[in-house]
Amino acid sequence: MNPLTSPLLTDLYQLTMLQAYYAHAMQDAAVFEFFVRKLPPSRNFLMAAGLEQVLEFLENLSFSAEDLAWVERSGLFQPDFAEHLRQLRFTGDVDAVPEGTVFFPHEPILRVVAPLPQAQLVESRLVNLLHFETTVASKAARSVLVAPGKQLVDFGLRRAHGAEAGLLAARASYIAGFSGSATVLAQPLFGVPVFGTMAHSFVQAHDNETAAFAHFAQIFPKSTVFLIDTYDTEAAAAKVVKLAPQLRRAGIEIKGVRLDSGDLATLARNVRRILDEGGLRQATIFASGNLDEYRIHDLLAAGAPIDGFGVGTSLVTASDAPFLDAVYKLQEYAGKPRRKRSAGKATWPGRKQVYRRYRSDGLLDRDVVTLESDEPRGTALLQPVMRDGKRLHAPEGMAALRARAQRELAALPEPLKMLETCAEPYRVEIALPLRALAARLDEQSTAPLTV
Repeated sequence: MNPLTSPLLTDLYQLTMLQAYYAHAMQDAAVFEFFVRKLPPSRNFLMAAGLEQVLEFLENLSFSAEDLAWVERSGLFQPDFAEHLRQLRFTGDVDAVPEGTVFFPHEPILRVVAPLPQAQLVESRLVNLLHFETTVASKAARSVLVAPGKQLVDFGLRRAHGAEAGLLAARASYIAGFSGSATVLAQPLFGVPVFGTMAHSFVQAHDNETAAFAHFAQIFPKSTVFLIDTYDTEAAAAKVVKLAPQLRRAGIEIKGVRLDSGDLATLARNVRRILDEGGLRQATIFASGNLDEYRIHDLLAAGAPIDGFGVGTSLVTASDAPFLDAVYKLQEYAGKPRRKRSAGKATWPGRKQVYRRYRSDGLLDRDVVTLESDEPRGTALLQPVMRDGKRLHAPEGMAALRARAQRELAALPEPLKMLETCAEPYRVEIALPLRALAARLDEQSTAPLTV
């Protein structure tokens, strides 16, 4: 049993609902949509990510012999339930907003149309995948916006909430515009460039710092970036300068140094001066150590001569906004629109489309959420990606996803790029046909029953 692909990686109520649907022959087409109810504090937009993992999950959905054996011995279900599950495959349709697209509250970014048991079963894993990668991509995009032209590297694996989270964070942050990741497996799996320097333990294992630098350069002559804060940062920078002629005679050029602690702004200025005076003007300064978009913004605003940043814990945990109010809700069943009316959690019913409108200068103007059957009101964001359980297109390459994300961020009006909550949120209109449908359903629900 592969724990990450097993359909048992779900909430129990998904399986109990399947049992009930089968028992009562409720297998008509259902429409579910994934959307975010509201933005977290300090967020002015979100960036969609995780669709590729969702499509892979749906296309390969099946219960293994081990899965079915557990269902049978669990004692939770009727005797014939495992046989239903043995035949289950995803045969539905999916429409989605492409990865790398920015979006806003109340806008569905994924729609599933499938027989009700199938559409219900996949809820937990779909939310799990879309929620996490979207959360990380949205966090990463903020660093991309405050540090244009700077190298940004994901350093988060060791602090991620699990191995899969570390891998998917590397992918999501790269889509959003990061330069790459320190997570090695992200390269063969997703094509994410990998970066790394040296460990403090490597320096400590040597009797002196200069020997550590020299040994590292001999083994990695094309990636000589030295970690210089193990002891005294500025003294280590001077040692790098002194070592440079010896390495140059061996055909090795020092690429840069990394700072991982202390007053990074002051240290960067002093190290830059030492390197420049020592003839190492081409050597870059890379900083890490509990960084996030706020600290990066402050460092650059203070004029710190830092060329790149490693962002770890705050990225993979999205520390200031670690979750989204993201949901996957039934909007239509058996050809009839459905509307949840819970206080504070009411949904807009029916199959919907999101249309985007742009200003004359190419920047985002407003979005319109309306019924899929309504007339076009701009550029449609939801696109067909799967029909009858099969993808319509090959997976998009990472270069295409990154290019889209770059275009999307460039199209944001300046107030939406701020790290603080925008005084005037982006305009998302709920179109009149959609409002009218919701009102009609509400009226029907309160009408007296007739016999």
